[in-house]
Amino acid sequence: MNQRRVLFVCNSNSARSLMAEAVLRDIAPDRFEVASAGTSPEAPHPLALQCLEEARLATSALHSKSIDSVKNEHWDYIITLCDKAAQEPLPLDSVGQTIAWDFPDPVPANRHATFALVLKDLRERIKLFVMVHQKEVRSSEHYPPAPVFKALGDEGRLAIMLLIARHRELCVCELVAALDASQPTISRQLGQLRERHLLVDERRGQWVYYRLHPALPDWLVTALGETDAANPALLDTEEERLSNMPNRPENCA
Repeated sequence: MNQRRVLFVCNSNSARSLMAEAVLRDIAPDRFEVASAGTSPEAPHPLALQCLEEARLATSALHSKSIDSVKNEHWDYIITLCDKAAQEPLPLDSVGQTIAWDFPDPVPANRHATFALVLKDLRERIKLFVMVHQKEVRSSEHYPPAPVFKALGDEGRLAIMLLIARHRELCVCELVAALDASQPTISRQLGQLRERHLLVDERRGQWVYYRLHPALPDWLVTALGETDAANPALLDTEEERLSNMPNRPENCA
């Protein structure tokens, strides 16, 4: 099996990106070759190493390094872990896909509990990343029809799925405008769809974007497409609200 190369990037490469490197290396060592780097690297933070060791994750191979030291290598995935790293032009020669995550920096707090919480959140996000990139997850057994159709039986949730399938991705504020619903209502519906692994989310700065889950089986993707094609006027009102939305986020306007 060919390993995919993943580089985690944050500002100092002293905590978040080192922890992410250790987690992914532990979860899927046979599927990913993983490293981390910083735009302004500093020494590994003792509390980051302590939390990793308490979680029984190997730390012996971890060391902070500059992104310049890996710029000539090919990376299938660059995953930035803070807005600053995401917004800076990275001096990398060969990149397959860049993914922007945003996790709070635990260093300013300098508390064990803060580092432990960031490690926990990183582990959950990385588990999802690994699951998404497992071919086996596309098996229909992970998407039994009854729960899927139950989730889509609500008009609001169905409209969300069809809009996202049509536009590839939408942020929460766009869905609020398109469906003319409150943000708590939309967030609740998005949460239900995410729990069923029908959607995935990604934060970019102040916006949270949603896309169809990459692991959706072909029959479900086809069903969404044929539903939209057979009912061309179904989303006319929502599309009109979306096109007239003031202050629409620039990234998906």
